[in-house]
Amino acid sequence: MIYLDNSATTPPYPEVVDVVQKAMLSFFGNPSSLHQKGVEAENLLKQARMVSAQALQCKPSEIIFTSGGTEGNNAAIKGVAFQYQSRGKHIITTAVEHPSVYDAAGQLETFGFDVTYLPVDHDGRVSLESLQQAIRPDTILVSIMHVNNELGTIQPIKEIGTFLKLHPRILFHVDAVQSFGKVPFKMKEWGIDLLTLSAHKFHGPRGVGILAKREGVTLHPLLAGGGQESGNRSGTENIPGIAGLAKALRMTGETQAKSIAHMQKLAEVLRAGLMEIPECVINTPQTGSAPHIMNISFPGMKAEVLVHALEEHGIMVSTKSACSSKAQEPSRVLLAAGIKREQAIASIRISLSGQTSLEEINLFVSGLRESLARISPYMKA
Repeated sequence: MIYLDNSATTPPYPEVVDVVQKAMLSFFGNPSSLHQKGVEAENLLKQARMVSAQALQCKPSEIIFTSGGTEGNNAAIKGVAFQYQSRGKHIITTAVEHPSVYDAAGQLETFGFDVTYLPVDHDGRVSLESLQQAIRPDTILVSIMHVNNELGTIQPIKEIGTFLKLHPRILFHVDAVQSFGKVPFKMKEWGIDLLTLSAHKFHGPRGVGILAKREGVTLHPLLAGGGQESGNRSGTENIPGIAGLAKALRMTGETQAKSIAHMQKLAEVLRAGLMEIPECVINTPQTGSAPHIMNISFPGMKAEVLVHALEEHGIMVSTKSACSSKAQEPSRVLLAAGIKREQAIASIRISLSGQTSLEEINLFVSGLRESLARISPYMKA
């Protein structure tokens, strides 16, 4: 099998699986319990929080463990909106956000909030100028993803964060789910107030993530209950998942530089191979994009047919965001970038990891050629 759908989820490190299993078997106590097993679980939780804080260069008290990217994004956006609505009810985001941001913003509109969806250029990139023009006296939040999950476009987060420092009453949230281990970022230096991660995007377990919240920021919690995570996220902590997340964070951080260089080389080879296929249109920008995502189109073809044809070769890719890949409509993200409907509906996403090999890239290109030759005469959209 050649697995090239790492933006949807990554295979866990074997060491992470071992840590999760050990935590399930040996640290099964509730960390809120006062007895020995509870204390053992609490200590493991504290250790994971310290590891996470080191990885993100923030304080342990600024780490909130969540169930993943969707909860983290919702907790940040809705938490800020409801907490600071007395300041204003205007939120700024972009037209190319992940559904967990885009749809959360849409929900807030039904509660009387006003949302500005910034346009993007043909590369899927937002401009600092459009953000500056969108800011109003009642703006309370800007939420912009770091790396687009479909196109791989890197947004100018550092420049935006630097500018927003001039507006201290506006909070800055960044969805960094596709960033960690692929594109470096600096939460404090770039002025990021809230940052979202999901463990299964960097070889950790599913169902666990982080919302890093700058000290001094208050969130209206989504979940009421026992007051875990300093009152930010009630619910008994997922100790095995959190332990696995911390292990994946540490391992990914230790190999990040080497992994990024490896993926950049693979992306160059992949792009060169794709450029030799006449039918192929490459949607991912050649510069200013993450090294692990390549979005391509074959206008006139049905993307899902090509995905299944590749699967017959043992190659796994996807059509768009895994959260919306079963929808029959073309990608909202690609359309927002000005890509024509015929091209958008015929797009597939190839996504790499540090574990992807050069041989797998070459086999993918040859498998793609064979699949196209077989289905082209029959499967026109």
